[in-house]
Amino acid sequence: MPSNYLNFRNSVPWVLLLLETLFLVRSYFLFLRFDGLDSLLSSYPEFQDVNHMVIFGFGFFLMVLRRYGFSSTGFNLLIIVLGVQCSVLVEDLLVFFYLEANEGILKSIAKALISMTAVAISTGAVLGKTNLLQLIVMTLVELIVFCVSRWINRRYLEVGDHLSLMHVYLFGAYFGLAATSCFPEPSPRLDKNRSTPKSDLFSMLGSVFLWVFWPSFNSLLAQSRSQAVLNTYFALAVSAVTAFMLSALTSKDGKFRMTHIHSAVLAGGVTISFTAQMISHPWIAMILGLLGSAITVLGSHCLQRCLNPPLKIHDTSGVHFTFGLPAVLGALAQVVLLVIREWTNSSSLGYLVLLHVGAFCQTISLALITGFITGFILNTRLLKVIPVSKYFEDQFYWEVSLNVKL
Repeated sequence: MPSNYLNFRNSVPWVLLLLETLFLVRSYFLFLRFDGLDSLLSSYPEFQDVNHMVIFGFGFFLMVLRRYGFSSTGFNLLIIVLGVQCSVLVEDLLVFFYLEANEGILKSIAKALISMTAVAISTGAVLGKTNLLQLIVMTLVELIVFCVSRWINRRYLEVGDHLSLMHVYLFGAYFGLAATSCFPEPSPRLDKNRSTPKSDLFSMLGSVFLWVFWPSFNSLLAQSRSQAVLNTYFALAVSAVTAFMLSALTSKDGKFRMTHIHSAVLAGGVTISFTAQMISHPWIAMILGLLGSAITVLGSHCLQRCLNPPLKIHDTSGVHFTFGLPAVLGALAQVVLLVIREWTNSSSLGYLVLLHVGAFCQTISLALITGFITGFILNTRLLKVIPVSKYFEDQFYWEVSLNVKL
C-alpha cells in the first residue's frame, strides 16, 4: 500500500474530528437557536427541494468518469454536510459581530445550501484530481471567500440578499477554473479520463434532478416567489428543447450528444437566476433560456478546442460552459433589463448600472484571484498531492471489489 495513501487515511479522520469539534463549540456559544421557524415553515417544501437538488442532483451530475463514481457521490455528500455547517458558522459570526441581522436557523441553512452550490460547481472542475483532504480545504476556503464576496456586494454595492446568492454560479465556476489551472494536466492517453454509457446515464440522471428542482432553487429566498418559479420553468423548458435541437445540428452524423444534453438543459435555470423575479413577461424568460442553451452547446465546442488547450485548463465536468458562460449571460441580461425598466429615471440609471456591473466584476475577480491562490495551496506537499497516474481512480480511496468491472 503506498505511503501517501497511509498518510491520507491517517490525516482525514483527525481533520474531520477537529472540524466537528469546532462546529459543536460554535453551536453552544454562538447564536444558533431554533427561532424564526414558524414564519418559514411555509418555505420548507422549497427548502427540501434545494436539499435534494444539491445532494442528489450534483452527486449524480458529477458521475461523468468511468472509475470515479464512488468518489463523485460520496465526497459530494461529505463536503456538502461539512460546508453547510461551516457556512452557518460564518453567518453566526456575522450576527455575533453585528454585521448581519439574526434571521433564524432555517433561513441560515437555506443560504448555506445555496452557497454550497459554488463548491459543488468548483468540484466539477477539479473532479478526479484532488483527494478528500484537498476538497475539504477547498470547501472551507471557498465558502468563506464567497461569504465575503456576498457581504461586499450587499454592504457596498447595494445588491439584494437574494441576488447576491445568485452570484453563486459565477463564483463557483471561475473559482474552480482558476484552481484547476494549478493542477498538472492528465495525459490525453489516460484511459480513466473518459466516460462510459453507464456513467453518462448516471450523470444525465443528475441533470434531471437538477432540472426538476431548479425553480425551487431560484425562488427559495426570492420576494416574488411565484414569478420566479414560473420564469425559471419557462426558461428551463426552452433550454431543454434547444439543447436537443442544437445537439443534432452540430453533430456530424446528426445524432444527439450526451455531453450537450446533460449540460445545456440546465442553462436556462442558470441564465434566468439573476432576473427570475423581475421579468413580467414569460417570453423574455423563454428567450433567455434559448440563448443560455445555445451559448452552452457552442461554448462546449469553442472552449474545449480553442481556449482550454493553450491555457492548459483541464475542466473535467465542463463547468465553464455549463455554469460559467450562462451565468455571465444572465448577469448581462440583468443589466439590460434594468436599463429598460429604469430608462425614464435617468438621474439614477447610471449609478444603478455601475453598482450591478461592479458586483459582477467583483465576484469574478475575487473568484479568480482566490481560486489561483487556493489551487497553489492545494498543490503543496502538506496536503498529500496525488500523482497524475492516480487521477480519476476510486481505488485510491475506496474499498472496491476486484470482481466488479470499473
